[in-house]
Amino acid sequence: MEVLPCSRVAHIERTKKPYNNDIDYYAKRNALRAAEVWMDDFKSHVYMAWNIPMANPGVDFGDVSERIALRQRLQCRSFKWYLENVYPEMRVYNNTVTYGEVRNSKASGYCLDQGAEEDDKAILYPCHGMSSQLVRYSSEGVLQLGPLGSTAFLPDSKCLVDDGKGRTPTLKKCEDVLRPAQRFWDFTQNGPIISRDTGRCLEVEMSKDANFGLRLVVQRAPKHTGQGRDVLAVKHLPKPIEMYFKHWHSVQKLVPPTSKKEEIKQ
Repeated sequence: MEVLPCSRVAHIERTKKPYNNDIDYYAKRNALRAAEVWMDDFKSHVYMAWNIPMANPGVDFGDVSERIALRQRLQCRSFKWYLENVYPEMRVYNNTVTYGEVRNSKASGYCLDQGAEEDDKAILYPCHGMSSQLVRYSSEGVLQLGPLGSTAFLPDSKCLVDDGKGRTPTLKKCEDVLRPAQRFWDFTQNGPIISRDTGRCLEVEMSKDANFGLRLVVQRAPKHTGQGRDVLAVKHLPKPIEMYFKHWHSVQKLVPPTSKKEEIKQ
């Protein structure tokens, strides 16, 4: 493959397409084939871009063994080399553990949403599957909400932060968080999302004054005797409820944390 950084490529449309008008499936198939052959440990970026689970993508991209063998025979360079020497502007998200929607087990039709850009406040909003509701959880414990910036020239998604000052979580540029610990969360699938800095849980509270009658808050929850740790609780509901990733997928194997407080289970 010859890379010409300053080249321009034009695409001439056919007057009649020889395939189904709905090309979404075929576009995904081609993207996954390219990722599986050429992108090595960075192929997860393509799955994330299309919001496709890696374990069961639901797209049959076929047998790519011959293409991989061809790459090996040609002694092509790694994708890591490509990123370092040709496309260093690309952001790398290889520390992603899960990526998808975050829902509430008792209000599953509502998702964590970045809300209005100028408000910098995370909200609950009816799930629609668009980029404003996509959440990335990293192995360090960072929760980023909103569309990811593929290159350094684009704004990246903001970090969910509990600064301990109010009952509402905020969204800030990750590099602008004054105390880094404020952007770290401990998360267990189908379990609580807990601020590592304040120990408060991300909760859903029923409120007549909030949009759709639901408000996103952070506060300390009562102890759950079965697990011996705080759980996500909701006022005015008889049972504690939990936040979870819907249609989530594990981009990498969960790495054991360094302390019991940071325990993460898949």
